[in-house]
Amino acid sequence: ATHFKETIFNGKVVVLTGTMKNYDRRTAAEILGALGAQVTNSISKKTSYLIAGDGGGSKLAKAKELGVQILTEEDFLHEISDQN
Repeated sequence: ATHFKETIFNGKVVVLTGTMKNYDRRTAAEILGALGAQVTNSISKKTSYLIAGDGGGSKLAKAKELGVQILTEEDFLHEISDQN
């Protein structure tokens, strides 16, 4: 099993939207799960982060409306790849 470092995703509720260049959503969800995140399909006040690929749409709009922190795919990659 790959050992991931402590990241901002540990213990957080994360939603994925849009299309990512580096991972499909299922793979990204598996990575987040390994980091201790709970990946859900809908944005709510409990959501900590929305990771938005290209073409976010309604989830992106709802995240903005609720003040959920929005991360780009680049933010996500930076957070997971910086293993020390």
